[in-house]
Amino acid sequence: MYPQPLRALIDELGRLPGIGPKSAQRMAFYLLRQPDEDARRLAGALVEMREQTSLCDVCCNVADRSGRCDTCSDTRRDTSVICVVEDPRDVVAVERSGAFRGTYHVLHGALSPLEGVGPDQLRIAELKSRLADGGVAEVIVCTNPNVEGDATAMYLSRELSGFGISMTRPASGLPVGGDLEFADDATLGRAFDGRRPLEG
Repeated sequence: MYPQPLRALIDELGRLPGIGPKSAQRMAFYLLRQPDEDARRLAGALVEMREQTSLCDVCCNVADRSGRCDTCSDTRRDTSVICVVEDPRDVVAVERSGAFRGTYHVLHGALSPLEGVGPDQLRIAELKSRLADGGVAEVIVCTNPNVEGDATAMYLSRELSGFGISMTRPASGLPVGGDLEFADDATLGRAFDGRRPLEG
């Protein structure tokens, strides 16, 4: 019914998270109506993002092709404390609070057997490697306060218990069932100040 290039664009847009067939169709027709320069700018931004970003060699956060993210490149950060988060967006949320001056480790997800996400799909091996290198005194497990986040925190507590480091979790103040990226700065700051030991 539509020309093949338009159908292909609708199909690709429909593969994005949270975009259903109708939304994909609306977006495709919106893009079709835009000037050529706007479409080329969008296409260029996508290609540039793919070609010029990677994961940080140290913490697995998003970085440019140099191999190190801004946080790991900052010599003023306290490398003896690692805050473990699920997603790169969570790093931004914690940084906004101004309550943390250590380093990060991004898991890129949380344990979710129903969605087929097990320990091997997360960046846990890289975290263990960092701890094996020594110099880390505390790991703050700052996964989302929901079923998957709590399961991930408990798993990490067991897996990392042999490293002889302090394992903590942010204190109450973060809403149960919520996501870090939606927490306000003051709440997130209080949660970090009142973090508690994490027990397996």
